[in-house]
Amino acid sequence: MNFFVRTVIALSFVLVIPHSFAADSASVATDRAITAGMTVEEIVGRLEKNNEQRAAALHGFDGKRSYTLKYHGFPSEREAALDVIAHYQAPESKSFDIVSESGSKTIQKKVFSKLLESEREAAHPANQRETALTAENYKFTLLGSRPSIYGGCYRLGVQPRRDNKFLYRGEICVNAADFAVESIDAEPAKNPSFWIKHTRIEHRYQKIGQFWLPASNQTVTNVRLGGSAILNILYSEYQLH
Repeated sequence: MNFFVRTVIALSFVLVIPHSFAADSASVATDRAITAGMTVEEIVGRLEKNNEQRAAALHGFDGKRSYTLKYHGFPSEREAALDVIAHYQAPESKSFDIVSESGSKTIQKKVFSKLLESEREAAHPANQRETALTAENYKFTLLGSRPSIYGGCYRLGVQPRRDNKFLYRGEICVNAADFAVESIDAEPAKNPSFWIKHTRIEHRYQKIGQFWLPASNQTVTNVRLGGSAILNILYSEYQLH
């Protein structure tokens, strides 16, 4: 089970991907932006600019998180669940109140607790700078555009410029009106363990008022011994400060 614990800890970056500041009149602006045929440099520039707006505008929030983790494989099957209330206060304060927990004590103590600890670590200003979606940390490729429930988004391929446990490679969709990340489909930039064969992350955002905040995450990990682990996180009941 130790190799699996290390894997989930390393994948905790999915909990701390930056929030994005949102603008009004999304559908109209989206049509205009996609029609305009922006370059990848322009899209990334607007994304970075809105990250700065977000930092100034988002003072804090409270929200519920529901974690479920199921592991199937050697040496046994295990599962657990955890509900917490997360508290964020700009620029870097994060804390968690446990509401309920059930299932495997090993997962509770060695996985869920480490996930929350890693999120607090990633909130440090130095780590935020090193993991932000910027041209300094990532190489971006424009893959096209597609419709979305928020009007439409640009599909960007992302490749990390260095190995870092909080960075990833894959595809993001950037809302063409708000220049905020709608979704991330990726894998870790750095394999956390030899025993890990493959990991896939699907992260989705929702628009709450003027902000884009996490909605759901699913991380599926396949290990070399034939087992697999599925971590699901649902985010709800946001209250903005």
